[in-house]
Amino acid sequence: MNYNTIADIYSANEKIREGLATTVSNISAGEASILPDGEKWSIQQIVEHIAIVEYSTSRICTKLLDAAKSIGKPSDGTVTVSAAFGERSAEIATLKVEAPERVQPTGDVTIAETFERMSANREVFDAMRGDLERYDLSEPKFPHPFFGEITAPEWLILAGGHERRHTKQIESMIEKIRQ
Repeated sequence: MNYNTIADIYSANEKIREGLATTVSNISAGEASILPDGEKWSIQQIVEHIAIVEYSTSRICTKLLDAAKSIGKPSDGTVTVSAAFGERSAEIATLKVEAPERVQPTGDVTIAETFERMSANREVFDAMRGDLERYDLSEPKFPHPFFGEITAPEWLILAGGHERRHTKQIESMIEKIRQ
C-alpha cells in the first residue's frame, strides 16, 4: 500500500485493527489458549505480543515526535517512506522472525484484557496525531533490529504491518484448531 500522509497510515492501521478484532471475536477462551502443532505461541499470546510491540512503538514515536518538534520544521502534510524500508518490508514478509525477549508475551493476559491495553495504546497514538501531521518527520530516526534507522511514519507503518502479519497467522491457527 502507498502511504502519502499520516492520515493514510492511521486509516490503514485502523482497518488492520478491525480485521484483528473480527478475527478473534468468535474464538473461545479455550481456543485462544491452545498451542497448535508447529506454533510457538497461542492466539492469546500472539495478541498480547501485538499489544507489547504497539506500546513500544508508541514510545518510540513519542521520542521521534519530540525530536521533530525540537527541529521545528513544519510539514506539508506528506510523508516519505524510504526505498530501503519498502525493500525490507517485502523481505520480512517472507521470513519467520524470532521476537526479542522484550516483546515476548507472558501468556497471563486474556484477549479482552489485551484489547483494553491496545485501546490505551491507540489513545496515545491519537493524542500525537495532530503533531505527527504538523511537523516534518523525515530527520529523526530510531533503529529497528531488522529495518535499521527508520522514521516515525515508518514505525507507524511497521506497527500496522506487524499486526496484519499476526492476524493472518491467527487466521491460520484458527483453521488448525477447528479441524
